[in-house]
Amino acid sequence: MANEDLSRLRIDRTGGARPIGRKKPLRTVPALAAVAALGLLAALYLRTHATVEVQIGTVTTAYPSQSHTLLNATGYVVAQRKAAVASKGTGRVEWLGVTEGSRVKQGEIIARLENTDVGATMEQAAANVGVARANLQQGKAELIDAEAAHRRNEELLAKGFISQFAFDAATARFHKARAAVRGYEAAVDAAEASHRAAQVAVEQTLIRAPFDGIVLTKSANVGDVITPFSSALDAKGAVVTMADMDTLEVEADVSESSLPKVRLEQPCEIQLDAMPDMRFRGLVERVVPTVDRAKATVIVKIRFLDRDPGILPEMSAKVAFLEKEMAPDERTARTVIPPEAVVSRNGRQVAFVVKDDAAIETPVETGARIGDMVEVLRGPAAGDKVVLHPDGGLGHGDSVKVAAK
Repeated sequence: MANEDLSRLRIDRTGGARPIGRKKPLRTVPALAAVAALGLLAALYLRTHATVEVQIGTVTTAYPSQSHTLLNATGYVVAQRKAAVASKGTGRVEWLGVTEGSRVKQGEIIARLENTDVGATMEQAAANVGVARANLQQGKAELIDAEAAHRRNEELLAKGFISQFAFDAATARFHKARAAVRGYEAAVDAAEASHRAAQVAVEQTLIRAPFDGIVLTKSANVGDVITPFSSALDAKGAVVTMADMDTLEVEADVSESSLPKVRLEQPCEIQLDAMPDMRFRGLVERVVPTVDRAKATVIVKIRFLDRDPGILPEMSAKVAFLEKEMAPDERTARTVIPPEAVVSRNGRQVAFVVKDDAAIETPVETGARIGDMVEVLRGPAAGDKVVLHPDGGLGHGDSVKVAAK
């Protein structure tokens, strides 16, 4: 039984023998070539369509002043001359001639309170002035007559035509008339003073602009009651708040430890959050000689050297304190790129700009260093995304995606 099993394991070398002189066709060579070609195509496909994870940066703009900045601070735009315009008198607003944003001149009437009562008082005072002046004229006429009678009686007394008693009576009448004139003159002065007081009362119902400026806020409307102390129910203390826009400045909070870096007349560069693409020249005007205990800061006031109608009070501002005044050609923004994005390929500087998830090789010509960035003289534009630290395997047109941080 075991011999039969072993015989089955023998190889038959007779029945399947090939005829001598005939060879099997070499069919494996084209197959191997096809496999190699497919492998090459697959590698090329993977090389073209494989997604590379990269870190990216942004081409942005910067100012050369960033290389000369000693200190940065934040603050707000304020008006050095600002006023809440009100009246010394109490009354109801009868007319209001301005609104927010209105430009007014010094002395211009911006509101009027009801003034019928004080107007009548002023008219009465004016009439009293007229009465006093008429009495003065009458008293002067009496004085002229008494003076003439006194001179005649003096002559008659010298000739003995009248008695001393008659002369004394004429003299007394003359002195009385002269004293009456002085009284009438004083009465005129008093009446004129009363008239001026009444005029002041009327003038207090006319609310005028204290200086040239712009109305910032309107606190009252027609019909509101205005009182100097605004203690009455629903009474207003001020009609409008206005500011002189020519006195705008920036109040910046500077840490007391950084105060040695600030000096008077120091050049500054001001950036407003409302106008991020603009820079304004400034100058340190004064340093407030006190420290805020809570914040450990000192208020530094910076005057604008460049004016713009778009600058408004209470705008947020960033101030760069410079070590020197910047030349006119250094006050414009420059396009800058992270230096890690610039590499050398085939003897030239290039950067890979990311567009539609592909890396586009772009020639770059760089200039001076500005802070942590490098100026771009020719190449990518501001806002472009570029690959940081591109390796040697990254090529033009490769698919890329942002690597997770």
